[in-house]
Amino acid sequence: MKKTKILFVCKYNRFRSVIAEGIFNKLNKNKLLVAKSAGAIKGNPIGENVKKLANSFQINVKSKPSGLSSKLMVWQNLTIIVADDVPPALFNKNKKYEKRVIIWKIPDVQDDKIKSMKKISHLIKIKIEKLLLDLKSEDL
Repeated sequence: MKKTKILFVCKYNRFRSVIAEGIFNKLNKNKLLVAKSAGAIKGNPIGENVKKLANSFQINVKSKPSGLSSKLMVWQNLTIIVADDVPPALFNKNKKYEKRVIIWKIPDVQDDKIKSMKKISHLIKIKIEKLLLDLKSEDL
């Protein structure tokens, strides 16, 4: 059994991917599954409302966004695009190296309001719960 290293990616690593990483790390009980997050473009520091939202979900989020790097691309063996505004073509070579890509077309928030963010975060949580069941059924 080998480790599955999951990289959650959104546009700036300021909301969707950091929330996905936090929820995944909270719900995951399998030590062979590990997760990190990054943005296709490294964004500005993570906003206070994202931190408040993370607290409401009782999850930890990093304070500084990360951008995609060669190191992360080598590290991961499963990329999950948690966005509808990141071109999947960025990850075309993943298949060449036998790395999987999953696309969740999750919209970004149009404002910085907690209510909008909660709705999207709940969608991410549902996707992660299904992902964990799918990975378990693959008998990792």
